[in-house]
Amino acid sequence: HMIETILSRAREYLPATKLVLVEKAFEYASEAHDGQLRKSGEPFIEHPVQTAITMADLKMDADTISAALLHDVAEDCDDISIEDIRREFNGGVARLVDGVTKFTEAEIAVAESAVHAPDVRRSRAQAETIRKMLMAMAEDVRVVLIKLADRLHNMRTINYLPPAKRVEKARETLTIYAPLAHRLGIWGIKWQLEDLAFQQTNPEEYKAISQRLNSKREAREAYIENMRGELQAEMDAAKIPADTIGRPKHIYSIHNKIRKYAEMNKTVDDIHDLFALRVLVETTRDCYAALGVIHTRWHPAPGEFNDYVANPKDNMYQSIHTTVIADNGFPVEIQIRTREMHQLAEYGVAAHWLYKEGMDGDDPFERKMVWLRQILEWCRGVSDPEEFVESFKTDIFADHIFVYTPLGELKELPALSTPLDFAFRVHSDLIFRCVGAEVNGRLVPLNYRLSNGDTCRILTSINERAPSLDWLNEERGYLRTGAARARVRQWFNRQERAANVERGRHLYQRRVRRLTSLDDERVAELMGLPGVDQLYAALGSGAVSVVNVVSKLSSREEAAEAEVRHQQEAGIPVSANASIEVMGVGDLLNSIARCCSPISGDAIIGFLTRARGVTVHRRDCPNILHRKDDRERLVPVSWGKTEVKYPVRVQVRAIDRVGLLKDVTSVAAGAKVNITSCLSEEYDNISIITLTLHVSGIHQLNGLFSELESLKGVLSATRSSSL
Repeated sequence: HMIETILSRAREYLPATKLVLVEKAFEYASEAHDGQLRKSGEPFIEHPVQTAITMADLKMDADTISAALLHDVAEDCDDISIEDIRREFNGGVARLVDGVTKFTEAEIAVAESAVHAPDVRRSRAQAETIRKMLMAMAEDVRVVLIKLADRLHNMRTINYLPPAKRVEKARETLTIYAPLAHRLGIWGIKWQLEDLAFQQTNPEEYKAISQRLNSKREAREAYIENMRGELQAEMDAAKIPADTIGRPKHIYSIHNKIRKYAEMNKTVDDIHDLFALRVLVETTRDCYAALGVIHTRWHPAPGEFNDYVANPKDNMYQSIHTTVIADNGFPVEIQIRTREMHQLAEYGVAAHWLYKEGMDGDDPFERKMVWLRQILEWCRGVSDPEEFVESFKTDIFADHIFVYTPLGELKELPALSTPLDFAFRVHSDLIFRCVGAEVNGRLVPLNYRLSNGDTCRILTSINERAPSLDWLNEERGYLRTGAARARVRQWFNRQERAANVERGRHLYQRRVRRLTSLDDERVAELMGLPGVDQLYAALGSGAVSVVNVVSKLSSREEAAEAEVRHQQEAGIPVSANASIEVMGVGDLLNSIARCCSPISGDAIIGFLTRARGVTVHRRDCPNILHRKDDRERLVPVSWGKTEVKYPVRVQVRAIDRVGLLKDVTSVAAGAKVNITSCLSEEYDNISIITLTLHVSGIHQLNGLFSELESLKGVLSATRSSSL
């Protein structure tokens, strides 16, 4: 019976060959969920079946209906994976199931954080859910359609959940899923989600509006029928093939209307404001013919006309909206649209799949869903989860206005948007060439608030201009949309990063490079940064200081490794006076093995000899690794306190003066640094003093450089690459 319900609806538009896949999916899901029950006590399979029926009502393709049947299999059945679904069905079905499963995992994370964590973590988890949803939607909008249908059935059976859980799910439905259905143009799902959720979040108001609807139902229905009959007669007289129908408003939309009227100090009339009429015609030409008849018969209310036929909304919605004053003086809303427009209004993006077969590269769906294509870029632009949620709610779900370009194209924007938001919506880079704006033919400031129906013209310069930091100041009100704000912030980040890299490069060359023979890439690696530019940027921004780099370089292991490599390459001997602790006893006779010459910082092991006590080797010394038969003669050893002096050549450049050499050598002596050679040369009044010193490490060398550079006339003190 269940499968027949799905097939009977799918058969209306799908060929028999496609229905085979749907039947197979039903059988697979039935077997997988066999024995599982929902909280209501009904078999679990009822849920995926109802989700699939909604997909068939939206006239979705066979892959989507099959994925709806299978959408809980991978999550709720331990022995079934996405790979199993790919093998049994096809890649398309598997991708859709995977997308919906990822949604569910993210929602569980939100629910868990709501129970176990404070508000901050909950908002971050919700941000990740929304981000996943948008990314999946930008990839394949059918994933979200399945999720909407899944949520619709869950809301229909929500009474089996505990009260607190019901309210939480209902709020999430009102703030995320119902607005999402609206933005995708699926009115048929949107109003159901809103009414079901509103019943949970505000049961008293829901009951009051329901009673109001019932109390004067007969009078209202008679009024609607009377007006509808007269409207139909006018269409027939004008020989326009049309169907006129009454369109009852839904409870949540009535609630919003009452609230809106209250803000305007108006009250909703019990009869006249709770319904509207719709005229369905054959062609676009008939839409305008019908409009002419209606405006001839009844007087149109000022400011209540919108033509979304000539200028479709971003979600592809098309209709002519007008409000006329009826004979009794009450306003009546009328929508005029073709039957195809009506299907698009009810099913939104879902209707796209009806026409997708055989479509060439120029897909009108892809061209019209501008906002959907922009989402992916926008997701990358906002990294902070809380900011992401706010931007998301503003850009996607806020009340919207419609603003015209000078060519008459309609752009949908959040209410309170400015000419800068409009420029960004026209093209993301236009905002950087904007020097002014005209609204309805007159110059306005860039933080001017646009209104519904405005025509906005952006005045531009030929070259890109730097945006103002004021644009990011919310109090100044230049940018309303999160996407535009993120784009401007990216611009500043790029400029700031370029300046930071340059500043960091200068700091590095002046303060760090002279201290080490390591190349820049190796230093970046030691600092845990992916590349040299990142190292420069971190130094330039202050995220990493020169002291941090010096400390890292001079840590025992890294400093030993760097110095050993430098001196091995240069063939320089190291003078050392190191103590070695053998099994915790420092006085045991020991010697350094010549075969591997370990130095302080190396991992070492001792080898017990018969005549010379303990010989200390590096742990990776081949002589040790090969002596498998003498393992009992290996003893643990460790470095004790080490006083190692490394030879280093330092070059001091200074303006020549009397007493310069004395001052330089005094600084070295004061730092207790031994000078083994000194050479002084003069070129064009510039004295170059070259010293060979023995220092304990980079920290001592860095301190010495600072003292030398503070001497009168000293231009620079640097480390020479060789002795």
